[in-house]
Amino acid sequence: MSRQFRVIATNPLHPDAEALLRQSYDYEPVPDSSPGTLKRWIADADGIIVRTKLRDDIFDAAPRLLACVRHGVGLDFIPVENATQKGIAVANLLEANKQAVVEYVVGSALLLARRLAVTDQRFRGEGWASRADYGGFELAGKTLGIVGCGRIGRAVGQAMRAAFNMTVLGYDITEPTEEGGIERVALKDLFARSDVITLHMPSTPATRGMVGKRLLAVMRPDAVLINAARGDLIDEAALLEGLEKGKPSAAAIDVFEPEPLQADSSLLKVPNLFLTPHIAGGTTESALRMSMQSADAMMTLLKGELPGSLVNPIIWQRYLERLRSRR
Repeated sequence: MSRQFRVIATNPLHPDAEALLRQSYDYEPVPDSSPGTLKRWIADADGIIVRTKLRDDIFDAAPRLLACVRHGVGLDFIPVENATQKGIAVANLLEANKQAVVEYVVGSALLLARRLAVTDQRFRGEGWASRADYGGFELAGKTLGIVGCGRIGRAVGQAMRAAFNMTVLGYDITEPTEEGGIERVALKDLFARSDVITLHMPSTPATRGMVGKRLLAVMRPDAVLINAARGDLIDEAALLEGLEKGKPSAAAIDVFEPEPLQADSSLLKVPNLFLTPHIAGGTTESALRMSMQSADAMMTLLKGELPGSLVNPIIWQRYLERLRSRR
């Protein structure tokens, strides 16, 4: 493959992936994440690997762009409809960070159920007396509610059932698929019956703000909530009010709307909230997998071959025509 293609990334990739791309293409990461800089860099790019949210109109400034690869799963970072209109192929990675997110959810469930983060804070301030009214609960035999039964949601269910013999309930907007061991229920029923609820929905008009006052109000008194999917799935004001009332009794939140979380956010003042800065899928292993798979997907597309996951297959023939015109 000649160096006729220019490939950029919104943020640096793993060095191994960058070295691989440079063997075949004119590759560089964008020097900073400001909209103006990205707009200038994408103007002569043939491919882009996306790690930060793109503006809805970014592809209007990219007349040469052929391929767009999401360094991850979530497609809310990419204006897919606009890409499709322009004949730009969009691919994402379905498996690269699954194990990392599953382990984050399992770890968060343990941390919340046993009140480990709150107890750590109290121990540091109150000393040994903090153990007097400690009251965590065991996960064994409890009920797990999964909101969004895709690859990650199902994997969380498998892990929690295997480790703790939990009953697993599931809710999804789409029609049920084969999900061994997951009982499909209505969303309100899931919130009312579950001891641990974990969210795994994408951000869409149908899911934004889906977890609000009415759902939180039916939760069990000791139930906990985990969100490692998208920040806008939860009504933040409703969550703050619910935590004050004990429904949920505690929560682990890794994602926010908007991001980054503002330094004066009310969420930072709540003791029964375990907060992390969107790192659920970010382990050493998953970072390497995502970068290498992103590079591989980009190279596959620019060779005119189908990647593992093509988001907009309707444009494939048009894409191939655009690709051939560059050779």
